[in-house]
Amino acid sequence: MTRAYEKLLEYVKFDTASDANSPTVPSTMKQKDLGAYLVKQMKELGIQDAEMDDKGYVYGSIPAAPGYEKAPKIGFLAHLDTVDDVPACQDPRIIKNYDGGDVVLNQQHNVVMSPEEFPGLKKMAGDDIIVTNGMSLLGADDKAGIAEILTAVERMLNDPSIPHGVVKMAFTPDEEIGRGPAHFDVKRFDADFAYTVDGALLGGVEYENFNAAGSEVTVNGQSVHPGSAKNQMKNANTIAMEFHSLLPLEQKPEYTEGYEGFYFLRSMEGSVEKVNLHYMLRDHDKEKFAQKKAMMDKAAAFINEKYGAGTVQVETTDMYRNMREKIEPEFHLVQAVLDAMEELGVQPVVTPIRGGTDGAELTYKGLLCPNFCTGGTNFHGRFETVSIQAMDKITDLIEKIVVNYAKKAK
Repeated sequence: MTRAYEKLLEYVKFDTASDANSPTVPSTMKQKDLGAYLVKQMKELGIQDAEMDDKGYVYGSIPAAPGYEKAPKIGFLAHLDTVDDVPACQDPRIIKNYDGGDVVLNQQHNVVMSPEEFPGLKKMAGDDIIVTNGMSLLGADDKAGIAEILTAVERMLNDPSIPHGVVKMAFTPDEEIGRGPAHFDVKRFDADFAYTVDGALLGGVEYENFNAAGSEVTVNGQSVHPGSAKNQMKNANTIAMEFHSLLPLEQKPEYTEGYEGFYFLRSMEGSVEKVNLHYMLRDHDKEKFAQKKAMMDKAAAFINEKYGAGTVQVETTDMYRNMREKIEPEFHLVQAVLDAMEELGVQPVVTPIRGGTDGAELTYKGLLCPNFCTGGTNFHGRFETVSIQAMDKITDLIEKIVVNYAKKAK
């Protein structure tokens, strides 16, 4: 039986970057290449119902061990895709017994990874770590999660002494572009509850995330020759800057952490005649989130009062909600992870997600789905790193959660 990191090194060979500009499902057909490989591998492991649907979602399950049919059906999810900001994985390497210091990822291009810049590395000192070549992605987000889930399931299939109920697994496309839950079939998955294995450093547990909205702001100006512009020109560029200045300075992403929400101007384009601004609004607190949305309208009203009706138009659309209010009444889901970590000698670190997960949306579709770690750090870039020993622990963690629920149901 292979270890989780060995599976990861297989999976990262597949370029599975998703594409936010693509209208197809999945957004890139190459995600299906990994999906098909996983189905083949799952069947070889003994997961008889493994299959991929036409949209690139991979599903599978294993039956309960004899005598544990009353245990809850527990699901585990991870995603197939990676970000497209950095080239796909090339030449990953293993550093044995990492000493906690600087790592030269690419001598030719002088790419050095330092724990001073990336403090998560300090927690990996003494471990064997997988790193990039300094020029490409690794893809542990979230191929490490896939590897850990399948390694744990393989153990259960190969060792009849391990007590477990029905275990469900699913690997989804397009998580990185926010479309992962869009075509996920909760009824088909048929789990009582689930976990996304899509966090970072060992010990991480998350069951609350941002409330999220996108706000599209259009500023309408009037172009006049600058030589005769007095009292006639309405420069959409400067009005857009004025609009942005009305939003609270201290609530920009670069000034926030923990439970602090933000207004994020992620892009803008335009000219004197028209400017479009694209905002992300985020807050864990439902009331503060509503205030942020109201603030966008309030700023627009001020500008329209000053420059004329229709100068600024704001369209705000909700994206996802904080799963905390759904998870807290069923806190045993989180407690099960905390207890399993304690049994394995892992120190839990419970933090709010400063973003969203597939699990957040799935929770509101009826599948309660908190999140826990994969053992990696520095995701979405060329400094991405994962600990081999952490991956082993997380494999143990998945098994321990399943075993503990099975024993309680006995």
